[in-house]
Amino acid sequence: MAYEQILVETADRVRTITLNRPDRLNAWTATMHNELKRAMHEAGADPEVRVIILTGAGRGFCAGADMGGLQQIGAAGAVTERASKAQDVPAGGSAIADFRMNYSYFPSIPKPIIAAINGPCAGLGLVISLYCDMRYAAENAVFTTAFAARGLIAEHGVSWLLPHFVGLPAAMDLLLSARKFRAPEALALGMVNRVLPDADLLKETKTYAKLLAETVSPRSLAVMKRQIWEAQFQTLAEATVKANHEMELSFAADDFKEGVAHYVEKRAPKFTGR
Repeated sequence: MAYEQILVETADRVRTITLNRPDRLNAWTATMHNELKRAMHEAGADPEVRVIILTGAGRGFCAGADMGGLQQIGAAGAVTERASKAQDVPAGGSAIADFRMNYSYFPSIPKPIIAAINGPCAGLGLVISLYCDMRYAAENAVFTTAFAARGLIAEHGVSWLLPHFVGLPAAMDLLLSARKFRAPEALALGMVNRVLPDADLLKETKTYAKLLAETVSPRSLAVMKRQIWEAQFQTLAEATVKANHEMELSFAADDFKEGVAHYVEKRAPKFTGR
């Protein structure tokens, strides 16, 4: 389908979704929010898609909420968080309530989501990147939480997300100061997985995504993604019990049989996701 503020393309079983307001550094709008949510759920439900990349058009990833929208909110008053409907959760993704809020739905998508952060990543844009499963950043990417500088608070779950990635002291610093920091510091803090030359970012991200799409079981990816996100709310014992159950289910899956067969037969795998 046609979109106004995002671009969608698929190649090599990798769905690339691009925030597409380059003249505004891809500042977030209600239209973009709704289109991205629809595109993410469509990718999650499409058996031909195995990995999702989220990036931005032009020289920015996402500069945060569009200032025009913030001005309207300031004039109109509060906006409440809305939980997603149960039917919005794709089969195979996490269905726990924490991952069915208006912005926290990425863990419910049963495919790995990789953010390719190509430039400024601020405020809500930073939150969206943290809900992705991995983050690759261009060397010149600049980050900021921004909220305190706008008279706002740690919104949409970032007070939970950020300490999980960078630890409590660093999260306090980044949220309270709203200071800008660059990709090398984000890497040192553990907030991004890799930092790449600007010109190589999307190519290298797609190369890694293609590796996932071609060499490992999509069923395994979906189950492990769900395990990792849900384990943040479990004890070790609870996570182990769940893992033991999932292992039993894996033994009966076609992808397990293929995983053994392709190794023994020394050939490329032909995983089906079943």
